[in-house]
Amino acid sequence: MGTRILGQIVELIEENPHSAAALTLYALVSTMEYDGAGCLFMLSKLSDLSPEQRQLAYQLMELMVAGAPNEDGWKKAKVKMDTAVRQG
Repeated sequence: MGTRILGQIVELIEENPHSAAALTLYALVSTMEYDGAGCLFMLSKLSDLSPEQRQLAYQLMELMVAGAPNEDGWKKAKVKMDTAVRQG
């Protein structure tokens, strides 16, 4: 579920891990893993994204609602994102 979307986000983060867009999408993905905390994310940060990147963010929200953060594909993509941001 959502492999294409997650792949696009991983690619964007790996290309420029410290850009505003990469860090905003990374923060969104990261907060979605903490459902118990209400998946807190400052929505005003979406203004740091281009219209195309915001579409990815909206699709991520749909994936979260469908339960994707609990799936292996999400977890594998998140590991790649973690690595890119840490090593970036």
